[in-house]
Amino acid sequence: MAQEQDALFDLKAQDAVDFLSREKPDETLRENMRICEALIFASTEALSEEEMAKRLPVGADLAAALAYLKADYFSRGVQLVRVHKKWIFRTAPDLAWVLQREKKEVKKLSRAAMETLAIVAYHQPATRAEIEDIRGVALSKGTMDVLLETGWVRLRGRRRAPGRPVTYGTTEKFLLQFGLEQISDLPGLDELKGAGLFDGRLPKGFGVPQPRDDAGLTEDEEPLGGDPLEEAFAADLPDDAPEE
Repeated sequence: MAQEQDALFDLKAQDAVDFLSREKPDETLRENMRICEALIFASTEALSEEEMAKRLPVGADLAAALAYLKADYFSRGVQLVRVHKKWIFRTAPDLAWVLQREKKEVKKLSRAAMETLAIVAYHQPATRAEIEDIRGVALSKGTMDVLLETGWVRLRGRRRAPGRPVTYGTTEKFLLQFGLEQISDLPGLDELKGAGLFDGRLPKGFGVPQPRDDAGLTEDEEPLGGDPLEEAFAADLPDDAPEE
């Protein structure tokens, strides 16, 4: 039963439409859809499945209600999307131009920041030393500050190792920014090769890890503790490290 519900939660928009065409929701399910719609619409941020389940009648099929609701909004100006087991209404991608009223100045991330972000995304939880080992150069505090300020990277915990270095991971805001439902939607090695991002012969044993961003700490991590954020940075990052 749990697997069936997970399958409904993970339905892509078009698949949800096909699902709706095969089975019509009964009166009870329609009422649950209305409740979910109201909760998501009224929420100021993406709403978790757990929170919606608390508001629905006991025994309500949340997965089916959201699958039908997602299908119902598929062709509208706003669409219902799932991000990291949370739900939010977003403008249909093809209508983004309608809402654009002014041109924003886009500040590009530095090469160091982009490389660091990619390493964190694919290798999380990652420490500063691990990032530096992969990049081959020292990581400056300024680079990580930028990524933390964007809200795309967060402090996860501390590695159970000498010095208890801080571990970093991505956030829900990162998924929203790059249009991902979950971190595993990032392209793998075959997709990257197909896009022409890897030319020539790769080193023996070279691979791209399967990304994951479990909210809970791993076995080799422990909580940050009561240290203020600034102290966590000071303990983990040099003030002015040379960087390329």
